[in-house]
Amino acid sequence: MVEVGIIGGTGYTAGELIRLMIHHPKVNIRNIVSRSSPGTYLHLIHSDLLGDVNNIKFSNEIKNDELDIIFLCSGHGRSKKELFNISDKIKVIDLSQDFRMIENSTFKKRNFIYGLPELQKNIIRQSDNIANPGCFATSIILSILPLAKNNLLKKNIHISAITGSTGSGKEHSETSHFSWRNNNISAYKIFTHQHLCEIEQIINKVQNNFVSKIYFVPYRGNFTRGIISTTYTETDISLEDNNTIYKKYYNDHPFVHISDINVDVKQVVNTNKCILYITKEKNKLIIISIIDNLIKGASGQAIQNMNLMFNIEETCGLILKSIRF
Repeated sequence: MVEVGIIGGTGYTAGELIRLMIHHPKVNIRNIVSRSSPGTYLHLIHSDLLGDVNNIKFSNEIKNDELDIIFLCSGHGRSKKELFNISDKIKVIDLSQDFRMIENSTFKKRNFIYGLPELQKNIIRQSDNIANPGCFATSIILSILPLAKNNLLKKNIHISAITGSTGSGKEHSETSHFSWRNNNISAYKIFTHQHLCEIEQIINKVQNNFVSKIYFVPYRGNFTRGIISTTYTETDISLEDNNTIYKKYYNDHPFVHISDINVDVKQVVNTNKCILYITKEKNKLIIISIIDNLIKGASGQAIQNMNLMFNIEETCGLILKSIRF
């Protein structure tokens, strides 16, 4: 059994980690730390866990001598502080953005690997420290990764993507209030969203002769969870050949699927899937990608990475059905 600790246990991603891992056959959750709610029963914060974890309380202490791996869920900018309290012998998966960029990937003798399994599964298997990708970045990189791998990105890439309100995290802000979010939609951080740096970094790494621009317009949606991204770029390659390229690339990746018909977000909510739909209008190749921002975009992908790190079947604990209705 893998002995697991979670730091930052009251947030959305931590709640999803707990929900998934209490049913994971190879995992024992040993320690859940909350700096804001130590001593509080888990089910009083994560009410969906009532009946599953009735006797477990949040701790204020990291049990270094009992853990194999720690998931850092404290939020952006807080992970470095937590690392000072973690034994060097314990593996770490960080769900913040603190270590995703190459220039920030080394800290306290730890070297963090970008944890996108569909990009570098074998490297993740050999790693002790993983920077879990961002939710928008996951959806978008999976949309264009087969093109980059085949050196086919020649023109500018245009992206629009919309995320549910859980993408903003549990801390309150004006744009996360129900009265603002309900029956509403807005664009934000146009061309400047922090996940754009991740996307550019990975695409330039995979296709080092890519010199065009990536334009990304993110939207806040009036729903709770899920991401749908639409990406397009110019290409002379036929739709049939592009479908072949995508299906071949993702053939050995169990959570990415190519759909022959258009997709909608409810197909992936509550799952670790990414579903891609590829179409073409004249010389524009269009890729629509859907994921659950809290699972494939965060906690599910983190568990997928943990499975790889401990030589567990990649899909273990992640065979989930979507909430379709």
